[in-house]
Amino acid sequence: MKTHAAVLWGRNQDWRIEEIDLDPPQAQEVLVKWMAAGLCHSDEHIRSSDMGSPEEVRQAAGLPPLFPVIGGHEGGGIVVEVGPGVRNLQPGDHVAASFFPVCDHCKMCITGHTNLCDLGAATFAVGQISDGTSRHHLNGQDLNFMAKVGTFAEYSVVHEASLVKVEADLPMSVVALVSCGVTTGWGSAVYRAEVRPGETTVVVGIGGVGINAVQGARMAGARNIMAVDPVEFKQKAALDFGATHTAGSMAEALPIVADLTRGAMADSVILTPGVMYGDLMAEALSLTGKGGTCVVTAVAPQTQKECSINLFELAMWQKEVRGVVFGAGNPRFDIPNLLALYKAGRLKLDELITRTYRLDQINQGYQDMLDGLNIRGVISFE
Repeated sequence: MKTHAAVLWGRNQDWRIEEIDLDPPQAQEVLVKWMAAGLCHSDEHIRSSDMGSPEEVRQAAGLPPLFPVIGGHEGGGIVVEVGPGVRNLQPGDHVAASFFPVCDHCKMCITGHTNLCDLGAATFAVGQISDGTSRHHLNGQDLNFMAKVGTFAEYSVVHEASLVKVEADLPMSVVALVSCGVTTGWGSAVYRAEVRPGETTVVVGIGGVGINAVQGARMAGARNIMAVDPVEFKQKAALDFGATHTAGSMAEALPIVADLTRGAMADSVILTPGVMYGDLMAEALSLTGKGGTCVVTAVAPQTQKECSINLFELAMWQKEVRGVVFGAGNPRFDIPNLLALYKAGRLKLDELITRTYRLDQINQGYQDMLDGLNIRGVISFE
């Protein structure tokens, strides 16, 4: 079949809307009609070289090129057709994309770390999870697709391990956001920072992930929630989502947090800037108190191998630095659970969406994100 998709042909290029050929689903694969896709920063990381191995590194390692690639890893859609052996989905089911697939039998899955499923190793590989061959083509050339879901397309063929069934009455834009950014931010606070009632939490970077770390800290019962972002619009938004205080920088936040805690500093600091660099660690750990936890959620360039840490304070104050992906959540549990909290009025999701775009407005949507005009932008295919 023919369908349209936003394709990236190389680093620092614009997205191009292409008419592509899509093969039918094979074993354990599903044809999905995407109804909404989130403009997550991770796809911009691919475009700007912050994520994914440089092409010369891939070439030296004998790996196929990353480009051309269909973008998009946040999505809400409807199952159109299922291939042989699909067990848990059928045509008509509403689904959320899961940028980390869940196989249910690798070591990580069976030990409760489904966000680290071994199938995730294929995130930037070419071809389907099932057999490594491609279903997406353009003029006879195979196309890669982001995180094995490719939600910047009207239709995509996806392995059932990368889909989570959701209730049919949920808005597709909301489903799309929970498939990555909401869960990553919320889980960074609730699961990885382990925020407890009465604690002080600092969230650095109030974008699509950070705003939901604020929500997670609020729902976990934090007494003080400091939201740090240089954009005033985002500071104001953070207050609407549960922040108690705001600052334009970590340096500005430092005396405020010291005053709020009588010098004890924060129990947890969650780093969700647009791009993570090593020099941010020193300030973040200065905000972290004794026995506190600094959670690094944001994506750093793969070549970033150094960071500034006061090693004396790290040991003598018994601080802890933790990495996290997908908020340490379980897609099959946390996506439906967060959507249930939304339906119960406990989690704000509609309010996250600043603007909705058509697929052919994708470049404008990402420019708005980079310019600090959006909390979240969403592509609607409806």
